[in-house]
Amino acid sequence: MRLLHTMLRVGDLERSLAFYTEVLGMRLLRRKDYPDGKFTLAFVGYQDESEGAAIELTYNWDTSSYDLGNGYGHIALEVPDAYKACAEIKARGGKVTREAGPMKHGTTVIAFVEDPDGYKIELIQH
Repeated sequence: MRLLHTMLRVGDLERSLAFYTEVLGMRLLRRKDYPDGKFTLAFVGYQDESEGAAIELTYNWDTSSYDLGNGYGHIALEVPDAYKACAEIKARGGKVTREAGPMKHGTTVIAFVEDPDGYKIELIQH
């Protein structure tokens, strides 16, 4: 078995695709409209799906926002330098919600950013 993808519901697909591709540097792996169901699926990631997990962005044509609830945590990305990654994300218009630095009660350097729908993404320095 292997992890294939994580699905996030998004309110504006083009805005979300711009964030994941232009701000975080992922590639659009595939995209398909489902007119009968009135939704679009777009898969983004750093590797082809045969080589690594992806994020599935689900856009329901009649829904512009979602209540994130209190059960969702975050997606984690490994980065070579969390400080540099935060600076680059901010320069590309991304929102850093926790600047890079050692985690509380530990030494691992982490940071948090937020996508346009409010989903948290943790950056973990390798």
